[in-house]
Amino acid sequence: MKTSMVIPTYWAKPSSVKLSVDEEIYDHPTPLDKQGTLACTLESIKILKNRDFQLIIIIALASDGIEQEAQEKVEDIVRSVSTEIKTTIFGPIQLRRVHKILVADSRQDDVDLLSLKGYSNIRNLCLFLPHILGSDIAVMIDDDEIFEDADFPTKMLDFIGKEYNGKYVNAIAGYYLQADGDYHIKKTIDPWMKHWGQYEVMNKAFDLVIGNQPRLKETPFVFGGNMIIHRNLFSQVPFDPGITRGEDIDYLINAKMFGFSFFLDNKLSIKHLPPPKTHPVWQQLRQDIDRFIYEKAKIDNQKEIKGMIRIHAKDLDPYPGYFLKENLMERIQTTCELLSEQYRDLGDPQGSREALNNVSLAKAHIASSQNSFDSLCQLQQRWQKLMEFVKNKPIITSIVG
Repeated sequence: MKTSMVIPTYWAKPSSVKLSVDEEIYDHPTPLDKQGTLACTLESIKILKNRDFQLIIIIALASDGIEQEAQEKVEDIVRSVSTEIKTTIFGPIQLRRVHKILVADSRQDDVDLLSLKGYSNIRNLCLFLPHILGSDIAVMIDDDEIFEDADFPTKMLDFIGKEYNGKYVNAIAGYYLQADGDYHIKKTIDPWMKHWGQYEVMNKAFDLVIGNQPRLKETPFVFGGNMIIHRNLFSQVPFDPGITRGEDIDYLINAKMFGFSFFLDNKLSIKHLPPPKTHPVWQQLRQDIDRFIYEKAKIDNQKEIKGMIRIHAKDLDPYPGYFLKENLMERIQTTCELLSEQYRDLGDPQGSREALNNVSLAKAHIASSQNSFDSLCQLQQRWQKLMEFVKNKPIITSIVG
């Protein structure tokens, strides 16, 4: 099966220029005056025994006005590492060319489906580009990860596109190893974090799925930087741009709603070495709140549609199902009050206000998310038609390849 490995890499203005809170929110974009983590990820590819895949590097920008500099920076990094794998670099410059072709073909309404703004849109390009290049398998890896298992490419293809226990394996998630080689999340738990409960319930889910046999099992969670998706799925179901964070688990929910199976392979690991996040805690929490509200609304407002499967919050226990139940708003309220109090104790009145502001924003987001299921259904139909249209467009292939 022809395979594309796709690595998004995130870049920002030089470190002397402070990121503003209204710029694209990525966990750790690399300032243009720094080397970043991409070179280490590419260097680690050299240990892989089987490198029978093409490599796609997607350039995403947290800041405007740095397109050319970022393109040159990434090209220099790719040249310096020299993986000896056919590599395609795709950034804003190439995306504009694809948009022009769509407009010329009277497909201007599809332009918004292909964007480099936001995690979900970038993940959709991780599906679109392998599709254009004729791949059967899209492998998603992030630029803050290191391959340590030389057999990773062999393992990632062991089950994909085959039947397993009577179900077709449309998608597989591997998992992350932390810096110490363990899969558990280890953080100092402040009072607000303890009440929120995210890391505790995530580790519980990890033990149930990663820490137990059999090797392959259906999973309620996935990791966006270690996903293998078959074209049967990626040509039909997109990531939902209504989600600004946690787009990987949201994609699992979308896939399940449209009848596609998603498994986790507990032999498929990659080392995750993320730099420190660049945005304040209240803002990171706000994104998590928004995604759980959006996903809860998507589940709560499902309709009976032929070919779709109704998903319940309990189907996603222990994580993310823990955050998709009726006590979500109560948990948000108390968590934000505790975080606000912590900011106040630290002498940060702005952080304290923003933490409390999360509550009122959450209530507004509940109201605005009621159509999330209908929006997904419309998005899926548009995505399916776009993927059908572009698969026989050699002019787009020439730009991408």
